[in-house]
Amino acid sequence: MIHLKSHAALVTGSTKGVGRAIAQAFAQAGADVVIHGRAMSDDAQSVLDRCRRAGVKADFIDGDLSDADTGTAVDRVFRTALAVDPRLDILVNNAGQYFDVPFLDMTVERFEKTMRLNVASAYFLTQRFAHHWVEHKTAGRVLMIGSINGRLAEPVSTAYDTSKGAVEMMVKTLAVALAPMNIRVNGLAPGLVRTPQTAWIDQRPEEADWVRLHTPNGQVPDADVCGPGAVYLVSDAAQHVHGQMLLIDGGMSAWQQPARPS
Repeated sequence: MIHLKSHAALVTGSTKGVGRAIAQAFAQAGADVVIHGRAMSDDAQSVLDRCRRAGVKADFIDGDLSDADTGTAVDRVFRTALAVDPRLDILVNNAGQYFDVPFLDMTVERFEKTMRLNVASAYFLTQRFAHHWVEHKTAGRVLMIGSINGRLAEPVSTAYDTSKGAVEMMVKTLAVALAPMNIRVNGLAPGLVRTPQTAWIDQRPEEADWVRLHTPNGQVPDADVCGPGAVYLVSDAAQHVHGQMLLIDGGMSAWQQPARPS
């Protein structure tokens, strides 16, 4: 019953993983989509083909949102996306990456790159779209993609964890700032799901079993589980939902400590 017909969405970082799953779910729900990545690739073409098979318009744009000149990088993605589809009324800030090394080895450059891509690009791309939507009296919808790492820390993930904690706060503060302008902001935070970044799940099965032990439903699913929740949060069905972070994590964030295995 929930659909996105008559809507158009830009999903950043959508050639693989969670972004890909969200773009494909949007297409299945009837939205036209703009796929984004650093460069055209077989992965990007695969997403385009799958979205088009759902009967919607699908286009690709490139752009490196980790560039040292955040303003220029964001502006290029914004203008290119609007040129491809001027009807865009949904923005999904999914582009993000893990660049961590152990804390004592972290450099300013590596930390700043993490924050540029995972936080600053989403902040300022949302600002660009908000200006546009206010000017054109568009009811905009923004979805920030965070992570369970925004709530639960890992020892070799200090910069990434910090960035995802910032994303969770950004959902709240931008919701408060933009709700009076008829723009909704929410977030979605996956737990451990299968993406190219989590290929270690199959390479290190004992570690994967340990994660399953700490997940109430005992599953490590494909990234596709994130799609339906994303569709809901940007749909008309969520018209009174503002500033919320939906965790797609099998209950991991709710469980203080699992029982010892027998």
